[in-house]
Amino acid sequence: MSSIPSLPPVGPGTADAPLLPRRSFLRYSGAGLAVGGLLLAGCDDDNDDITPGGTIDVGSGDTGVLNYAYALEQLEAAFYAKVKEGAYYKGLAGGSLEKQVFDDLAIHEQIHADFFKKVLDTKAIKALEPDFSTIKFDDRNSVLGAAKSFEDLGVAAYNGAGRYIQTPAYLLIAGKIVSVEARHAALIRDLINYNTFVGSDVVDLFTPTNATSAPGVGSGTGKEKSMMPTDVVNMANKFLKDGSKISASNIK
Repeated sequence: MSSIPSLPPVGPGTADAPLLPRRSFLRYSGAGLAVGGLLLAGCDDDNDDITPGGTIDVGSGDTGVLNYAYALEQLEAAFYAKVKEGAYYKGLAGGSLEKQVFDDLAIHEQIHADFFKKVLDTKAIKALEPDFSTIKFDDRNSVLGAAKSFEDLGVAAYNGAGRYIQTPAYLLIAGKIVSVEARHAALIRDLINYNTFVGSDVVDLFTPTNATSAPGVGSGTGKEKSMMPTDVVNMANKFLKDGSKISASNIK
């Protein structure tokens, strides 16, 4: 992830694609998550917050997983806040659907970050400093390419970390958040190239053996792909400044 991945062609007029139904769903699902999620109690595990090799250890157990998620949500929230400061966003028409999508994504990611900070309380890792120097915030392709990378990474990260969550209530909340993040990812892909909201890079797509195959006969599971914390951290750290890079080696 040292550079923004190559993108499918971006056709003219994609910002005017009919995205309002999904946008409305995202708005209300994000708000519901904030209201319901903040009722949870804080974690029981201790967070040592040690910094081996200059990195921030997110910890172990449930605390480690939640701090890991908190770090990723901080990164996404900071990215969308930066998008809203950039020339590309400022050049969008005030009522354009594309601008409204970015507004909603910025709100959702900040809600997610605030939620984890609230739940973790004194066990939360510090506020991280991002490094977005490789992203051109005046260029649509660069912004959307980065958004796609961050959203896809977030979904794969939640999918991979779920197995380490010990408290059922936290697993339920993580499931709700990843479903919203997956919709973020689909929206960004639609902005890049309308009606291409999923791809084989993030889902093990099911392919029928042939046109006359019986239902369910073919290859591929149809499931989203996941990533282990150490692999996610290696990618995320490329967008964090020295002193804010994280380690998830104790999540296991």
